[in-house]
Formats: sequence, structure tokens, C-alpha cells
Amino acid sequence: MLTKRIIPCLDIKDGRTVKGVRFEGLRDAGDPVALAARYAREGADELVFLDITATNQKRTTLVALVREVARELDIPFTVGGGIGTVQDVEALLMNGADKVSINSAALARPGLIDELARRFGSQCIVVAADTRYHDADGWQIYTRAGTNNTGRDAVQWCREAADRGAGEILLTSMSNDGTKDGFALDITGAVSRAVSVPVVASGGAGSLQDFTNVFQQAQADAGLAASIFHFGEIGIRALKEHLRQDGIPVRL
Repeated sequence: MLTKRIIPCLDIKDGRTVKGVRFEGLRDAGDPVALAARYAREGADELVFLDITATNQKRTTLVALVREVARELDIPFTVGGGIGTVQDVEALLMNGADKVSINSAALARPGLIDELARRFGSQCIVVAADTRYHDADGWQIYTRAGTNNTGRDAVQWCREAADRGAGEILLTSMSNDGTKDGFALDITGAVSRAVSVPVVASGGAGSLQDFTNVFQQAQADAGLAASIFHFGEIGIRALKEHLRQDGIPVRL
């Protein structure tokens, strides 16, 4: 059985790490370079860096900051935010990113996934799916930092993204994000069953047991979290030891 991955996420705004609840009420969480170095030391399996206002503000991800963070890392590093062209991806990979995460641009032009997978390989291409639950329509996909409901069904979109060449799905439940009430096990499980590529669960982690649940009940391949790591509520080593005790394979 493949080991499960623990991935801290750095949401970046104006060069600082921030964290909110359901994509709102952002508060400062520290310097991204220092946090990245700390997580690498503490045993994180990967790191995700998301420039959360890049798409809305019509600008590209801060390449210089990506380069600075990459210097501190010896673990895989995924970068997302405002990525919409082959040139954007090339610049990030050349400056230290191992993978790129695309979201709004892929939904606007799904063929972009095919192009990037052909050019750089599926292993470099992550499709981020931000989803929110609606009583009438189920889990819907959102773009533009969670401000625009596309009306697309989350499972169908994730399946299409994987079929087009995405090597991984970064699935965020906006309904759970920042609440610490646990991951959205229903949609995570549905997407995990629907695609043949790894699924990274994001949104709602608040306890050690939440990670056990998302791995055992929803078959996620990785668990991503932000505030519980940034503010020292859960240590990565302690989390991995807990998971191992629960019979979940992790790298210690």
C-alpha cells in the first residue's frame, strides 16, 4: 500500500501566509519562507503554495517568492494561483516548483489540461477543484478564489480533469474550509472512487482523527491542512505517529 501524504498549505496574499474560514476573514499566519523551511524540517511530505488572489487580481504568481521558498525545500513543492498558460507553468517549474496547480483557467478552457500534460507530463499537473455543497444541486465547482459558481458537478469535473491528463486532484471543500469540523468525507470519497489519480483532501482538518477518517473512510491519498499546522495546534510528527498507530502507512 502506498504511503499517505501530509501536506501543509501556504495560502499567500501580498507575500504573506494567510488563513481564513470558508475563504473569508483572512488573518496573517506568518512568513511563507520561514514556514516552508519549518515544515520541511518537521517531516512534511510535500508543500502546497497557493497565491489566493492571483486569479482575481489578474496577475501571475509571485515567481521570486516561489524561488525563495524552493531554496528551503527538499520535498515536492506545488504552486498555484493565476496560472493560465504554458509560459506560466514553464516559469514556475524553472524557478523551483515541482508541480503546478491550475483551477479557473482549466475550467474556462479544459483543453489547457491536455496541453500542459502533453508538454510537461501529467506528474507535474494538479487540477484544484474548489467545491461547495448546495441542497438543490449537490457539490458544485467554484472558481475565482471561491467567488464564482460554475454550475458544474464536482465529481464529473474531477473525472474529466483526470481523463484529460491531470496527475492529481486537489479537492477543497469550501463548506468545510477553516472550520476544523473535519474533511468532507462524502465528496472526497466520491471523487476518490471516480478517478484513478491521487486525490488530495483539503478543507476542515481540526484533529488527528480527521486525518484518520479521510484516509480510512474516503480513501484520500493525501491530507492537506493550513491553520492547524501554522498555529501549532497539531505537529506533523505527532500526526504521523497517530496515523501509524491507526494502521495507516506514512513516512516517518
